[in-house]
Amino acid sequence: MSNSAQKRAIENYRSRLTERGIARFEIQAFDADRDLLRTLARKLTEGGPEAGQLRRAVRQAVAGESPKAGGILAALRRSPLVGADLDLSRPREEGRKVDL
Repeated sequence: MSNSAQKRAIENYRSRLTERGIARFEIQAFDADRDLLRTLARKLTEGGPEAGQLRRAVRQAVAGESPKAGGILAALRRSPLVGADLDLSRPREEGRKVDL
């Protein structure tokens, strides 16, 4: 059995989690998925851009939605080369004469 110091430590830990906005809950899944689900939960609570991408991917997979049109165009617009004024033109040449 846990003593009062252990109970206080657990209560303090759980209250700190609640202050961070993290909730505890129970899920039912296959035992083989235990490590996957724990890793997923850990990554989501870390925050940052990786967590946002992961959250979007999981939502999309669960909802069964297809990607929105224009995704590639949006990615190109986020490119660091946007507005770099690159000269991508090349000289137009006639080519060589071939005797058939």
